[in-house]
Amino acid sequence: MRVVGTASTAGPVSKLGFTEDQVVLELGYDDDIDDELRAQIEEAIDGALEDEDFEDVVDAVLLWWRDSDGDLTDALVDALATLEDHGFIVLLSPKVGLPGEVDPSDVAEAAETAGLHAAASVNLTPEWSATRLVAPKTARR
Repeated sequence: MRVVGTASTAGPVSKLGFTEDQVVLELGYDDDIDDELRAQIEEAIDGALEDEDFEDVVDAVLLWWRDSDGDLTDALVDALATLEDHGFIVLLSPKVGLPGEVDPSDVAEAAETAGLHAAASVNLTPEWSATRLVAPKTARR
């Protein structure tokens, strides 16, 4: 049995909804990402993360996002196009006070514009916060 990371981050990773056998697309990879967190997610899904060249639908999108990365709404809409029904997006952004931080109001506005809402927010590492974004369930009338 392979053990990666610590219990302090294994719980939050599972709270974000990652489970075994999911196909997860990773976007926004750069040299500032958290390799240990990536390893914990790969352990949770029992597989490797897919990169932007993956051409099939996925169960989840892991989106590393910094303030200078462009238009967050466009990125979320693009990510939605790759998701299976009931899929989700985990938006990772630098914590407040760190270079590249994304204002929470910008995340909320971009998510709403893309037709998403925050289902969970988790402090994963000293550098990165995560927000799980999902499409709202349709209201029954």
